[in-house]
Amino acid sequence: MNEQNELSGPRILDGRSLAATLREELRSEVARFQVHYGTVPRLDVVQVAGDAASDWYARAIRRACQQVGMTFELTQLPGDIGQQVLIERLATLNARPETHGIIVQMPLPKHLDPDVVIAALDPRKDVDGLHPLNLGRLAQGLPALVPNTPAGGMELLRHYDISVAGKQAVVVGRSNVVGKPMALLLLHEHATVTIAHSRTPNLAEVLGTADIVVVAVGRPGLVTGAMLKRGAVVVDFGINEVADGEVVGDVDYASALEVVAAITPVPGGTGPVTNMMLLRNVLTAAKAQQV
Repeated sequence: MNEQNELSGPRILDGRSLAATLREELRSEVARFQVHYGTVPRLDVVQVAGDAASDWYARAIRRACQQVGMTFELTQLPGDIGQQVLIERLATLNARPETHGIIVQMPLPKHLDPDVVIAALDPRKDVDGLHPLNLGRLAQGLPALVPNTPAGGMELLRHYDISVAGKQAVVVGRSNVVGKPMALLLLHEHATVTIAHSRTPNLAEVLGTADIVVVAVGRPGLVTGAMLKRGAVVVDFGINEVADGEVVGDVDYASALEVVAAITPVPGGTGPVTNMMLLRNVLTAAKAQQV
């Protein structure tokens, strides 16, 4: 960390302010799209009953769509729906020209196979970026609909002029939703990337080499300041509710502040940007479908 950073303290990578900026940009872009194409970008959300948190998320997406002028449609299905029936419902949305983006809210009930359900989506409308075709194109560095959460993390780094080229980056977590795509996005920006996970021995030793640390495992306080290199940049995707109802990240924020150059807070860091990336994907998909 240079002298200026030592004196001023770490930069807080504020996702709320970035989300507000992106929201205004999207509102203008949606208005231009409507004038040019005579239609409004539309997102269809498919929700299978059984997960209480998904109700909150659906409301948040609806509100975000309304704020930028997109059309939102929610399809609520019973918790005991059969897999084939769900796939048939998705096929209907795939074929509907006015539907530009589709997401199926996770997690699904245990009798439904999420991999089969995701594979049933039209990859052109897969605005969560989880279809094997989109993830495969991402791996090859080809244009694709990118998973929203890691896309938001990269947007934060760009917004705060944090270059990753030539840096040592460690991604803790290997999910298809965050860890793996985030590692690929960093690699595409010329970082040297290590993926750590639950079977990585000596995690502190690995993290101690990292200029950029990304954590997405869902374990509160997994990474402490003592494990971090002085002057590191930390992107914390963790959202964990602890005993007193407080929401915290996967990084122990207080101890990390003592050593880092920049860090995302929880809440208010990566979370607010994620939905803006979803809406950006909807707009991208809508443009691609205008033939």
